[in-house]
Amino acid sequence: MHRDKPKNIALSFLTIILLHGTLFAKEVGILEPIEVAATQDADATQKSDSYTVGAMSTATKLDLSIKETPQTVSVITSQEIKDKQLNSFHDVLMNIPGLTINNRGDNFVSSVRGFDLTYFKIDGVPTYTTATSNNFDIVIYDRIEIVKGANGLTTGEGDPSFSMNFIRKHANSKEVEGSVSLSAGSWNDYAQTLDVSAPISDDKTIRSRFIVKNEDANAFYDNYDKKNKLFYGIVDADLGDFTTLSIGATYQDFKSNGGWSWGLPAFYSDTTHTNFSRSTSLTPDWTYWNVETKEVFASVKQYLYDDISLNLSSSFIRTNQDTNTVQIRGNSINKTTGTGLTYNNYATKIVFDEINFDSFLKFPFTINNLSQEIITGFSYNDRTKELKDKQVLPQPSVNFYNFSIPNALATVAYTNKPEEDTTQQGTYLAGRFSLSEDLKLISGLRVSNWKYYNESPSVAERTFRNEVTPYAGLVYDLDSYHSVYVSYTDIFKPQSVKDINGDYLDPIVGKNYETGIKGEYFGGKLNTSFSLFKIVQDNLAKLVDGVTLPNGDRVYEAAKGVTSKGFEVGASGELTDRWSLAFGLANFSAEDAKGDTYNTKASRTTATAFTKYKINNELSLGGGLNYYSRFYTGSGSSYIEQEAFTLTNVMAHYQIDKQTEVQLNINNLFDKKYYEGIGTNLMVYGTPRNAMLSLRYYF
Repeated sequence: MHRDKPKNIALSFLTIILLHGTLFAKEVGILEPIEVAATQDADATQKSDSYTVGAMSTATKLDLSIKETPQTVSVITSQEIKDKQLNSFHDVLMNIPGLTINNRGDNFVSSVRGFDLTYFKIDGVPTYTTATSNNFDIVIYDRIEIVKGANGLTTGEGDPSFSMNFIRKHANSKEVEGSVSLSAGSWNDYAQTLDVSAPISDDKTIRSRFIVKNEDANAFYDNYDKKNKLFYGIVDADLGDFTTLSIGATYQDFKSNGGWSWGLPAFYSDTTHTNFSRSTSLTPDWTYWNVETKEVFASVKQYLYDDISLNLSSSFIRTNQDTNTVQIRGNSINKTTGTGLTYNNYATKIVFDEINFDSFLKFPFTINNLSQEIITGFSYNDRTKELKDKQVLPQPSVNFYNFSIPNALATVAYTNKPEEDTTQQGTYLAGRFSLSEDLKLISGLRVSNWKYYNESPSVAERTFRNEVTPYAGLVYDLDSYHSVYVSYTDIFKPQSVKDINGDYLDPIVGKNYETGIKGEYFGGKLNTSFSLFKIVQDNLAKLVDGVTLPNGDRVYEAAKGVTSKGFEVGASGELTDRWSLAFGLANFSAEDAKGDTYNTKASRTTATAFTKYKINNELSLGGGLNYYSRFYTGSGSSYIEQEAFTLTNVMAHYQIDKQTEVQLNINNLFDKKYYEGIGTNLMVYGTPRNAMLSLRYYF
């Protein structure tokens, strides 16, 4: 297979920006170099009990406070992760205001402002391959930074929904320290975690950290069990006064039996709705969904002059996905006989490989005693997909009242599919310019090249060159506590779905507008925000119900003029030394050019609120609410609706002594029965009331 891979681009680009930085430094007359004590991950939240941070760079790569960033941004800190007992990607998604999950069993789609999540970031570098089907563990991350709206300046292709940036934990400790955690929860959920940091060199400039986790659990529905094993190791080194290096690896082995996709039938043949017990599973225990992830990564930060730094990062991720699932099909169940259903037994072996590289030069300086900052950089992403599959055709029938499905694929050979390769590279320039003491311009530009190649001679290569993504924002400080802002950016995203003629839809293009006001109180301990946004997109894929291509692929049409607009309100941080708060409320409406409602499967109004109060030095109590407004799909006899609902969560934390603590969390306290996913004639129940008790010892 021929691939057009750049070999010398990265080196040439780095040479250019190094020379550019040196010449520019001489031109503006920077003082003699001074020693800079390099530190890794200085903004880590693990040593803080705060629900907010002082600065974040996910939106633009510029180090901006939340008040200085001209978009809706928030962060889920280590303390919030701990207080809410967030363990997985799914748990994080459930705690983002404005987000609705459309669960399809082992595959879930998340949307914000009406548009789907198709990527996330790790340490600022985007990854795309398993954004919807890898429910990875988050124990290795210090925090998750979130940017609402388009984020194309630092990612290139992407949806104007939101960006999640998972920031890894680092080896910052110069002494041996760590923790041991044990937890036990509903449905036989047991986990053990060991987290150890230790210096390697005598002068403690080279430090290590490793995290090991083991988890075994069942689920609230029948025939399911999972085993999750994770290892994370990282070495951080201060190589002199001006250079820091990080190198590490992650391994996660997630195995589940009773893995399924799609959901439960939503209708009986008399058009009445089904109402199953939430423990109902139409999946045999011989099915499985296994995901093995291997990642190696490295980053270097080199100070050149004063605070001018060159930042390099790279990673290689291999994900092996091995599944054998059953998808229940059929329009309805005959209430008397149990007939009417068919099933698709589908098995896959997929290997996703992803190579990521990012480099940028950060150049802070002053003009007329006003601070300025410029970054210029290059990024590269290459992702391949090797797939082989097998399935039972034609789809056999199955009786709901005498449910039995054989493992018919055990002796069937896999069929190899053509390998796919997608590459993206881009150069970007961004800056924070202080036009006055109170007025700042945040602006930037990205130029991207995108290419898709398929080994099949019948699939045409697709290439888009020199796609320009501008970004601009103005931030004005009303006083020392409040700022107002406006921002604008473009949207560009190639699509992989086809129209009725079998042709790929044109890329999604559009514009993202936002304005708002932000507040920062108590020396940055509390951040608040109110924002208004408008997103306009063309060529957005819209499923044509009941129509397929000759090869079975679904047919889509390009929706013109899809517009989403709404508002968000947020507050996070500390109200007092004992009282913490994380709150967010979001509302949107989305329509196409015809006035038809777009993405009705997403709640128009959502809110999350969580607060914790320290009663004394030993006892802390907390609780929160997650609210989702009505969502629906279908029409007539196939109409499915989830009415508005609220989930209530509570926690209690007790500090036994200086080194030992115990915590109890109860989620969905009032055991609300609700849908977490709906589709054509199907639905997936959300998790019933559940509890988790954890014991943690620090040394």
